Amino acid sequence: MVDKLQTRRRVLASGAAVSAATIAGCIGEDAEGDDGGDVADISEYQYDREEPDDEDAARESSLEFLQPAERDEDFDPVVSFDSYSMQVANLVFDGLYEWDDEMGLEPKIADGMPEEEDDGETYVFEIQDGIEFHNGDEVTAGDVAHSFTAPVEEETENAATYAMIESTEVVDDHTLEVALEHPYGPFTLVTMAVPVVPEDVRTEDRDEFNTDPIGSGPFEFVDFQSGEYVELERWDDYWDEPQPYVEEIRFEDAPDDANRVAQVLAGDADVIDTVPATEWDEVEGADDVRIHGSRSPSYMYLGFNCNEGETTDPDVRRAVSHSFSMQAFVDEHLGPAAAPLSSPIPEITNDEGDWDFPVDEWEEQMPEYDPDQAEQLLEDAGVPDGWEPRIIAPEGGPREALAERIGSRLTEIGYGADVQGMSFATLVDTYTTGNADDYEMYLLGWTGGPDPDAYFYNLFHESQEEVGQGHFYEGQGEFHDNIVAARESADHDERRDLYIELTEEVLEYLPALPAYSEHNTMAARENVRDLHAHPAVSYNPRIVSDYQNTWIEE
Repeated sequence: MVDKLQTRRRVLASGAAVSAATIAGCIGEDAEGDDGGDVADISEYQYDREEPDDEDAARESSLEFLQPAERDEDFDPVVSFDSYSMQVANLVFDGLYEWDDEMGLEPKIADGMPEEEDDGETYVFEIQDGIEFHNGDEVTAGDVAHSFTAPVEEETENAATYAMIESTEVVDDHTLEVALEHPYGPFTLVTMAVPVVPEDVRTEDRDEFNTDPIGSGPFEFVDFQSGEYVELERWDDYWDEPQPYVEEIRFEDAPDDANRVAQVLAGDADVIDTVPATEWDEVEGADDVRIHGSRSPSYMYLGFNCNEGETTDPDVRRAVSHSFSMQAFVDEHLGPAAAPLSSPIPEITNDEGDWDFPVDEWEEQMPEYDPDQAEQLLEDAGVPDGWEPRIIAPEGGPREALAERIGSRLTEIGYGADVQGMSFATLVDTYTTGNADDYEMYLLGWTGGPDPDAYFYNLFHESQEEVGQGHFYEGQGEFHDNIVAARESADHDERRDLYIELTEEVLEYLPALPAYSEHNTMAARENVRDLHAHPAVSYNPRIVSDYQNTWIEE
């Protein structure tokens, strides 16, 4: 990532609000058992494909979708990097390749998979003939080339995703050659999923394009009111099959969890993004509302300041990690909406990337709840009795609740904590300073994909200090070199070995403690048919694809 704004945008904005009273009611040793509670498997909320009996009626569907956070309102995918603006953009733009419902890349605008040359340093893409943008211009290889190179040339927040591209050559209108500076392992898993923009229209007036975009996707941008709503309409000349049933989609900001849930329960909204854990039972128990969910590649974590303060000592970091139970916190505060993590690599990344990591061994390495050991480690490390580390977190959600939980546990063993919930704008200017007066711990999240590089390079490599990470961990031996080696290798087995070594060091020295992966969930009225949650939050609501075509049943 190339600047602090990307950190803010990658940080997950969703999460259940948990009151201080709820937190206070959960403290005490009895609440910290390590036995996981019985929570529902998120896969239980998947539904089979459905087709309407009356297609003409289905094609008159209008859908209102409530988002759980304010959008940054950059709808140009070259610039945009917040999930909720991209939920809009991904219906307006088609990608060269797109992730299917199992996080595998499949061709979209591309005609098949690319031809690989020069041991993974050159890729030749064929572009399907006859695809048009909403203005009638044909999609060409030049548009794809611009989509690949513009983020770096314009130094946008997306630059790191494409920085390995050395050059592009437009062979003809439908053939593009992309040369890399070096082999790049995530290229065929991540980078090829580039949304394709029309170069001529975009470069004529980039500011106008950003809030009135033109793509080749199934929906056209129609109306936009900053801070309120975005309206899309079905593009009836859409080039691909199936054609969408839904005629109109309206996105609205609804950051208040209780209000968002109340609207879908009352029938005032068709679908809401993110079912808060505090409202889960009520939503699940409603007769005319269904929960749709999917595992996600999200990674929530507790970062430690390794630059200044008491947390520069790995034993202090271990002590904090032993002072509370992550499993108990997730069970009590997130329930079926999340799952604890034992590494910086979410379960779906491991599974869908075919990495076969030793997850069971990593689970055994994770610090267990042991307040006596925590107290002893702090005493042996010479931490003063009055130590009250500042813990910062996004305000109003489960990460602030987790910060409060850690502070409560430290208080119980004779110390304390100064917990501060902050707006994202303040947080991104604070957690990367390396100053112990600003923070000794911080709670954030990151969404990657099917490749571990998205997590290790952005959140642990030294080049990302003050950008994507604020722990300033120097590493043991070749830690940072191995992160680069893993991303620049095209050998899957070699990369796997490097990521295992990197993960074991993270778990031993704890520059960041893995917390949990928050599932992608939606709640929809019963008459919203053939809706499925996608693992990538920015792809929700998917609306139309090979595996779904949503409509409203009257």
